[in-house]
Amino acid sequence: MSARIVLFGATGYTGGRTAEAMAARGLQPVLAGRDPARLAAAAERLGGLETARADVTDEGSVAALVGPGDVLVSTVGPFVKLGRPAVSAAVDAGAIYLDSTGEPPFIREVFERRGPAAERTGATLLTAFGNDYVPGVLAGALALRAAGEGATRVDVGYFITGAGRGQAFSRGTLRSVIGVATEQVYAWRDGALRTEPAGARLRTFDVAGRPRPGVTIGGTEQFALPRLAPGLRTADVYLGWFGAASHAVHLGSRVTPWLGRVPGTSQALAAMAGLLTRTATEAPSAEALAGMRSHFVAEVFDDTGTLLARTRLTAPEAYTITADLLAWGAGRAAEHGVRGSGALDPVAAFGLDELTAGAAAAGIVPADGS
Repeated sequence: MSARIVLFGATGYTGGRTAEAMAARGLQPVLAGRDPARLAAAAERLGGLETARADVTDEGSVAALVGPGDVLVSTVGPFVKLGRPAVSAAVDAGAIYLDSTGEPPFIREVFERRGPAAERTGATLLTAFGNDYVPGVLAGALALRAAGEGATRVDVGYFITGAGRGQAFSRGTLRSVIGVATEQVYAWRDGALRTEPAGARLRTFDVAGRPRPGVTIGGTEQFALPRLAPGLRTADVYLGWFGAASHAVHLGSRVTPWLGRVPGTSQALAAMAGLLTRTATEAPSAEALAGMRSHFVAEVFDDTGTLLARTRLTAPEAYTITADLLAWGAGRAAEHGVRGSGALDPVAAFGLDELTAGAAAAGIVPADGS
């Protein structure tokens, strides 16, 4: 018998698409949230799903919906601000938790602070289980398997091509990206996790036949890939969504630590982010998404800098990926469980071959020539 699946955020853009993807797979999630009328409308569109009134920011409210082995999925962000009660409820209940975050500080908190508590209760935490950062973990794991022994460095890059006219990201995504750009994040350097500003390093990758720049960010890869290859000294994740502006982001990383010590800077940056995102719509433009492709590159090197293996994956736009991955992961976890407790990466939770098959079902496949 499958476990119960509870989804928070179905009245938002990413959560709504996740609910649709779940329903398309024959799943019957409980749609939970604060607005019964909007939940009822969403549930009716999807064939009459069950709903529950609950507040994702109230741990007791969330805890009332999940028990041991149940699957809790949250798409409600910003997660640094709103996400902690759901994680706590899942840990206390011994449940399986997935979310759609791409926020490095939240990811780090889940792995370093919440993971040990989850191990004690038998809970499993699968944070960032969407476009951020399952495809990069998969690409990195496949490249490491192909490289064999001798791997000491892996670089993973995230890129998009073909975006049409109009707003390419939802309001929630824009808030997260702006927040990340001004945060201290982390990297796996010299065999340990190190704190550093976002954008501290810049490099180019060959993507769809062109050199494209990316800047470093924190992801799940820095936790996942060293577990798979204990000899790794470096694991870097590069975001290439900024295009030519990547160079400005990289230069800006040099002043981020200094700005953090200037009184009032945090408030000023928050106000600027609010101004920028208030003009954005809740959903991205359908025209912008129509031709968009996602690209994920992982390159593995030895200690002389020799390239040992490269994996290239491609997929639809980010929101399709996130919805389909969350639906697949929740369904798989509900039906078959996962391979352990604590804060896990997707390879540890499902196995590389199973994850490869699930990602393919979400449209994440080898790029031509890979």
